[in-house]
Amino acid sequence: MKDEEIQQSIFDSSDGSNMSEHRGSLDKLKEDLSQFGLTSNQSKVYIFLGKYGSKTAPEVCKSLKLPRTETYHLLTTLQNKGIVSATFQHPIRFSATPLNKAIWVLVNAEKERVNMLERQEKSIVELWDTIPEFSTTSEEKEDKFQMLEGANQIHSKIKEMIANTTKEFLALGSEKDFLKFYHSSFFEPLDNSKIDLKLLTSSSEKSIYIFDDIDRTKVKKMPESIQENLCFLTKDDDELLFFIKNASQSTQHVTAVWTDSASMIYSMKMLFSSVWSKSKNIHL
Repeated sequence: MKDEEIQQSIFDSSDGSNMSEHRGSLDKLKEDLSQFGLTSNQSKVYIFLGKYGSKTAPEVCKSLKLPRTETYHLLTTLQNKGIVSATFQHPIRFSATPLNKAIWVLVNAEKERVNMLERQEKSIVELWDTIPEFSTTSEEKEDKFQMLEGANQIHSKIKEMIANTTKEFLALGSEKDFLKFYHSSFFEPLDNSKIDLKLLTSSSEKSIYIFDDIDRTKVKKMPESIQENLCFLTKDDDELLFFIKNASQSTQHVTAVWTDSASMIYSMKMLFSSVWSKSKNIHL
């Protein structure tokens, strides 16, 4: 009975229970595991098996208060992902793969999925080209917008913008923004290129190292009056990516807007030029 109470309280702990202190860690762990493709309940089952040892499906069902059919489906899915194993004995007992190995399995599965998609690119394009265009009128150019939510989508768009830059690339952001840019190696392709690169940052002395490989004449420190929640990037005169929620804000999901609107790009470049003229060079 005591073991059953512990199993129930770790996920359903009330503020007064002795297990409530783990609630924050559990929520954060489930959030982190979601980045590896696990749903909330899949994470819940995996954590339960990992922390309490091998269990039968009815034990998982009862302890986590999950519907019986869903429990079996979750266990089967986790087995298919390679992070839960089952015994041959009856009743069948399920156990979790150690976390470090489970992450390795999930990461490599995702890599293989991406590699497969890349291999399919040529055949998909060829298939697309076999279908004729049915538009009979030429479309006038209209301003386009894209809402980008989550780091993966935003980082992919930034890399695409940098790869296609021909003349000028401007970036304005907080210290936290540029640390994320640095760890994602965004600006490496521009370090030794002939592109006119200009970076405006609020970075402090402790993070200036991120600009060590960049010509310091291309980097300036913004006045302290500039708010930390401002971050945007422009490519040439034809693309703008503007963060609505950036790395400096207390949010789980960064959000940005991409556009090719000439008026918006012009406005943000004017703002960049104004801030650049009031900013100081970063010294070696």
